[in-house]
Amino acid sequence: MNNSVSNTARLLGAGLRALLVLTLVTGVIYPLVVTGIAQGLFNDNANGSEIKADGKVVGSSLIGQAYNLPLKKGEETPAPDLKWFQGRPQNGLGTNSVNTQYKLILSGATNRSGDNEELIQWVKDAKAAVVKDNSTPDYKVKPSEVPADAVTSSGSGLDPAISPQYADIQVHRVAEKNGLPVAQVQKLVDEHTEGRTLGFMGEPRVNVLELNIALKDLVAKS
Repeated sequence: MNNSVSNTARLLGAGLRALLVLTLVTGVIYPLVVTGIAQGLFNDNANGSEIKADGKVVGSSLIGQAYNLPLKKGEETPAPDLKWFQGRPQNGLGTNSVNTQYKLILSGATNRSGDNEELIQWVKDAKAAVVKDNSTPDYKVKPSEVPADAVTSSGSGLDPAISPQYADIQVHRVAEKNGLPVAQVQKLVDEHTEGRTLGFMGEPRVNVLELNIALKDLVAKS
């Protein structure tokens, strides 16, 4: 009887020690080591590729943001705030009832085929809006100049970048809305245009959030 109790106590003690060691190794030491390596070698990635402005985190370089006017009574979709550069359409994202402050927390595509009538109409309407919104008294956008990324959403709906072509056709409108010389705004676009990764992967692109932060600074200095 005593031997049985003693053996049980030893087994329980060994099990408890194993639990404590594994908890220390996998629950404390390993997370600290991984976190330390991530912060030391991949600080930007580990923290969500943050973009800061005026000392505050204002977004991520990997997630697009909407630049819209406040939603008016009776409107289902807010109108774009045309003093800012606009990103790609965000069709297919659905609604977010959990955290309404961040409208882009949901990700998804339209899941419509290329010959879907609703998608075709979306593209036609988007193209007409791009032409109308970006034409100014001294600059007229032609439908043939509207690139595909201006009228279609990305697969995730969260693409943070636009093509240089789409940024270029917005320059005159942004300059007019902010009272800036066209040349200054065009220079901002050129400075924020990134080439293909490693020279051959992907396409040239402009991060809309970074561009609009630079635009805000330029307006403040003018």
